[in-house]
Amino acid sequence: MRREKHRPVYMIGIAAELAGMHPQTLRIYERKQLVEPKRTGGNTRLYSDADIERLKLIQELTQEEGINLAGVVRIIELEQERERLRLEIEELREEIREMKREAIRSEVMAVRSKAIVPVGTVAVARILPD
Repeated sequence: MRREKHRPVYMIGIAAELAGMHPQTLRIYERKQLVEPKRTGGNTRLYSDADIERLKLIQELTQEEGINLAGVVRIIELEQERERLRLEIEELREEIREMKREAIRSEVMAVRSKAIVPVGTVAVARILPD
């Protein structure tokens, strides 16, 4: 059974263990808006698999790459913008494909409408080359 990636299921202790960091570090990252866990009615933080992935990325950037948290914030912002642009490009490509299909349909209809030319009260069929 596959769990939805964005479904909040992990309490802070489990999330910290899965991400390989101290729970206090998660609280710091939350204050810096690097991660936004969901809250229960009792105000308990719940983290999703997507949150865990992000925490691991933050850990990698800070520990292995030596990037400070301000740099991590900027990298995440740029990554979100890149993803937004990727989706926008895909939508535009689909619109272009649809416009091409519509242009072809219109061209076919135009050719078909010219195949029969009315002459007075009698219609004469023109033979079009293949």
